[in-house]
Amino acid sequence: MPDPLGPAPTEPKSDRAGFRLAAFGAIVVVVLFAGYGIGRLNNSVERAAATPTATTATGGGHGHDTAAVAPHDDTGAAPHVHNADGTVTQVNGAGNAAESVGGLAVTAAGLTLVPGATAFQAGRRQPFTFRILTAGVPVTTYAVMHDKPLHLVVVRRDLTGYQHLHPTMAPDGTWSIDLSLAAPGSYRAIADFTAIVGGKQTPVTLGVDLTVAGDYRPVALPAPVTRASVDGFTVSYAGQPQTGVAQPLLLTVSGPGGGPAALEPYLGAFGHLVVFREGDVGYVHVHPEPRLVDGAVKFWLAAPGPGRYRMFFDFAAGGVHTAAFTTVVR
Repeated sequence: MPDPLGPAPTEPKSDRAGFRLAAFGAIVVVVLFAGYGIGRLNNSVERAAATPTATTATGGGHGHDTAAVAPHDDTGAAPHVHNADGTVTQVNGAGNAAESVGGLAVTAAGLTLVPGATAFQAGRRQPFTFRILTAGVPVTTYAVMHDKPLHLVVVRRDLTGYQHLHPTMAPDGTWSIDLSLAAPGSYRAIADFTAIVGGKQTPVTLGVDLTVAGDYRPVALPAPVTRASVDGFTVSYAGQPQTGVAQPLLLTVSGPGGGPAALEPYLGAFGHLVVFREGDVGYVHVHPEPRLVDGAVKFWLAAPGPGRYRMFFDFAAGGVHTAAFTTVVR
């Protein structure tokens, strides 16, 4: 029977098409705004990650591009400290630095220091050899950091007998150097390097004990001073390390005549500051700002914790010299 009301009215084709077009346009606007919001969020995260106050690079070469695999030098890089977990923290004084020390372990970040002979005779120069292993295989590729692929620092456990050395590596990954330890006692040898393994850079510091037999007579840590004499030079420093936040240390070198010494670049910088903690010989290695500040070498240092520390300042002026200071952090 025919519907008395007649057939249902149909929507004009032009109206349906207009509705579909409007709906599609609305969806596009929503997607675009969502993408814009996500982009802003990503950019904010990237900017936060790139903030230069304190940047820690894991698996990277001292704060450099982690994708780089060719050896390079970080001369002129921002001041930075070497951490115990195989990382390096850059500091500029505006924020916190790492409160950790290196050289306490023989294994870290998947790398192991394997020494040859560790027993020495007092005052006798003899070879010291070691290898850096990863998964049992010697590492043979290193990044050049401050002019050298590896820095070896040796000190007796009473924080005397400090040496900053640079061994050479054989093609099989064996490092070697002739080493003389002056007096009986237990010494800590710390290897500071950036290994390149699987195309990735890993900065780390590893330590091992060396022993010199004989009558060990520990030397008491000198009293804290801010001025020291070495090889005719007078070195003074201003500033006081604290825990938790990087503090500036300004080291000034005067020549034998009393005037400012003509400092020369040494290992890619105007000086190196190596700090040891009394007790466990915890190691911190700090590099300075790339330029002198009113003739002084400026470092940024955050102490790993309270205690007594021995600071060794290596500098070059007609040769390499080392001034030592004791400081107390409370």
